Amino acid sequence: MGVYREKLSVPLSWWIISAAAVVTLFGITAVPAGLPAGIIVGGITLAVLLTILIRYGGARVEVDADRLRAGRAVIERAHLGPVEALTGEAARNAFGRDCDPKAYLLLRSYAPGAVRVAITDPGDPTPYWVLATRNPERLAAALSGHSVTRS
Repeated sequence: MGVYREKLSVPLSWWIISAAAVVTLFGITAVPAGLPAGIIVGGITLAVLLTILIRYGGARVEVDADRLRAGRAVIERAHLGPVEALTGEAARNAFGRDCDPKAYLLLRSYAPGAVRVAITDPGDPTPYWVLATRNPERLAAALSGHSVTRS
């Protein structure tokens, strides 16, 4: 059985854009309203953006011998069916037009690939999970029990 761990943290560019937003809001507030107002607006903006980026980028995908964890969801491997690695248009469609509304989705817009995992538990109304990942082949191999060398 494969072991896999991935933290879906936001890309560096999102941090740079957020820092620019904080500095911009500080500047456009501090110049007309004064330094204290700029510090307050900049501080609030910083706190909000940090919270968003850390929470959104804090999702983890983990596979071990017993279970699959994706974000806050956990399922025993005994209830997993066929696994499909998705890239490009197939990954985009899996989260969009081809998506079953009952499916569990762990979507991260910055992750280029995804893995679709069928759920075989008859008591679970979820037909499958679609998980965003930067390494769809490695995650699919870990879920299938195959080994894939790191590239």
